[in-house]
Amino acid sequence: MKPRNVIENKMTTKENYTAKLARKVALITGGSTGIGLATAREFVNEGAYVFITGRREAELVAAVKEIGKNVTGVQGDVANLGDFDRLFARIKREKGKLDIVFANAGATPLAPLGKITEEHYDSLFNGNVKGLLFTVQKALPLIPDGASVILNASIVASKGLPNWSVYSATKAAVRSFARTWTTDLKDRRIRVNAVSPGFTDTPHGTPQKQGSNT
Repeated sequence: MKPRNVIENKMTTKENYTAKLARKVALITGGSTGIGLATAREFVNEGAYVFITGRREAELVAAVKEIGKNVTGVQGDVANLGDFDRLFARIKREKGKLDIVFANAGATPLAPLGKITEEHYDSLFNGNVKGLLFTVQKALPLIPDGASVILNASIVASKGLPNWSVYSATKAAVRSFARTWTTDLKDRRIRVNAVSPGFTDTPHGTPQKQGSNT
């Protein structure tokens, strides 16, 4: 699928010099709903230019319209590495850098032990672990020294809740990535942090522990 530029607006000169994130470029995966969309709105309000991704075109278009300025929507799936290649080629062509990467996209299907299928396992690990890993790794050539990487983990990484075993394991992996990548990237002074939200009411499914899941 081809990345799609939905809306693109510019900041005023006054906004450019007063906002905390002025002249910063950010990527938020799963940015069309939920935590991702709320973060994108806040980043834009603070002066950043934001690229958001999502699998569902209609929601992506609506999110870009809601944010209203300094945003580009790119349709794609974090489990598809080809979509990443097109995404980062576009960011490089249009902005040339990424000061902030918020790896937020993922999925939250539930299944108790005894009813876990291979499809269930693969869907969660492909999106929440593989997708997150390659979001960051493929972004690295665009990330300048001293930049920031944020990973969306969850409180379930350290709690034992029924039906959440595979999802919880993916979020434990995310927290591990944050610890190890901090040492991998210390020479470049790239900060790597994980956030661990509690239950968050988002448009898809039941209240969730992570982002927009799109």
